[in-house]
Amino acid sequence: MARLTDWFLLSLIPGLILLHLYISPYTKVEESFNIQAIHDILTYGIPLKDIPDKLRAEYDHSSFPGAVPRTFVGALVVAGIARPFIWLNSQVDRQLLVRGVLGCFNALALISYARGVRRAFGRDVAVWYTLFQASQFHVIYYASRTLPNMFAFGITTLALRYLLPEPSSTVQHTHSSKRYRLALYLLTLAGIIFRSEIALLVATTTLYLWMKRPISLRYEILPAAITGLSIGLLLTIPIDSLLWQGLYKGPLWPELSAFTYNVLSGHASAWGTSPIHFYFTNALPRLLLNPLTYTLCIPLSLSLPATRPATTSLLLPQLAYIALYSLQPHKEWRFILYTIPSLTTTAAHGASYIWTHRTKSLVYQLLSLLLALSTLATFAISTFLLLPISAANYPGAHALNSLHYHHDHTDSIQLQRQQSVAVHLDNLACQTGVTRFLQRPPPKSPLIVLPGSADGKHPELRAGGQRWVYDKTEIENVEDVGSEFWDGFDYLLVEIKDGDGAGDSDERPGSWEVIDEIAGFGGMRILEPGEEFGIGAGVEEGVLRRLFGKYGDGVAEGWRAVKGIGRRYVTGGWWVEVRMVPRIRVLRRAG
Repeated sequence: MARLTDWFLLSLIPGLILLHLYISPYTKVEESFNIQAIHDILTYGIPLKDIPDKLRAEYDHSSFPGAVPRTFVGALVVAGIARPFIWLNSQVDRQLLVRGVLGCFNALALISYARGVRRAFGRDVAVWYTLFQASQFHVIYYASRTLPNMFAFGITTLALRYLLPEPSSTVQHTHSSKRYRLALYLLTLAGIIFRSEIALLVATTTLYLWMKRPISLRYEILPAAITGLSIGLLLTIPIDSLLWQGLYKGPLWPELSAFTYNVLSGHASAWGTSPIHFYFTNALPRLLLNPLTYTLCIPLSLSLPATRPATTSLLLPQLAYIALYSLQPHKEWRFILYTIPSLTTTAAHGASYIWTHRTKSLVYQLLSLLLALSTLATFAISTFLLLPISAANYPGAHALNSLHYHHDHTDSIQLQRQQSVAVHLDNLACQTGVTRFLQRPPPKSPLIVLPGSADGKHPELRAGGQRWVYDKTEIENVEDVGSEFWDGFDYLLVEIKDGDGAGDSDERPGSWEVIDEIAGFGGMRILEPGEEFGIGAGVEEGVLRRLFGKYGDGVAEGWRAVKGIGRRYVTGGWWVEVRMVPRIRVLRRAG
């Protein structure tokens, strides 16, 4: 039974990561560079001649380079792993596949770390670590998202696994030296290629280990630094110098360019600044999610003589990293995500102590009950509240899918016979889910239509396919763009700026008809007794339909009935639901 439980716990994290991916398969603008790069590598390959011209014609980053260059290394690896699966099934959902590859890598890193926790601290600590980690929304939800931080996260998690202590009976100096060297090498590699802030984590970790004397400059620090730096630069500079040709001259190290631009030149502050305590008072509570982890379990593990040495080693380098990085004015939770496995392990020490002492006093019994209930509650909040809310944040993807569906089912003979179809995607659509994976690829041959006979005896004959052209011109003021611009499009995806169904779509010259309106997340709202459910009620029902497939309608009906009963007999008519508001209007040229 214990072995079965262990296998269930090990499968919990990858299962939840893939569940979150399946329920929320679309991407946001911050994931854009890597998801578009993976698409372009899979579709066009790596150009080896006429490189600048081919990059300019085929690769997304040539048109939308962003403020700073980012590395292609992660995109190249993911595309390489995904390629055999596409050979086996050319109809596979490629965006889902490539995100699944990244999600599985991060899941395997977390599993490896959990096994290291068990080996170092025992089964009880490992169980609580896994339960806490699985109930944290941000790590699970973002594990498959193509942010540079998430490419780095799996590597840093593996590095932290090698910093966990070995059982004393198996420890040998040479073995420990190799583990420390490998950990520092992986951290250095992640910082060189993916995220420059990891250099600070390398520094705090190295300094702490050196002060404790388990490592030396000669045998661990310098070999790890030289190897990580050399391999990282040998990977990133040739690959990125090749693929950024035409935009940057000479050898290119993207993370050095990003560090210079964002930190040394101070441009990161243009994205917003936060108070110095933000990471400790805002980001960490959101990342850990369960309030008992940081108000009870971590303080307890630091106060107990039996657990203090281990938890101090886990905690101090991470807290030092967070404290030093707090000096940078621009702050985002993803910059400290690498510390979460260590902090969660520290909390697991405290939870394990409470749980193993639950039979010794009433206080420990009550605390054990609170721990169990809080973990269930945070799991429920993460999976059944935050996941549906987050999945409702991609109106651009849904709008483009709706456009394609309506085009395929249109009764407009003119649109069906055009050799090309032109679509304008406005800024909100591009930021909330539109990627090249969702766009229709160029046809293998142009569309040829032979009209059928008027009496219907000879049907219309078609060969080839329509070429879709997607325009992403950013327009700040519609009035500044003349009618000749809009005359070139058959469809528009238009932001509804005031969120109530009215917007600026009528300001565009020409005659347009609305074929769909796509809603997006607009906050939460409290329903009073007698107030009807809004369109937000469809969010959770949509999740259930997607999750349960052909049985989804029945499950959604059951959930609707449960809500009705709960609202009538338990809450007295009160309820909380997701507020959905119109975000994007899908327009088709009339006539």
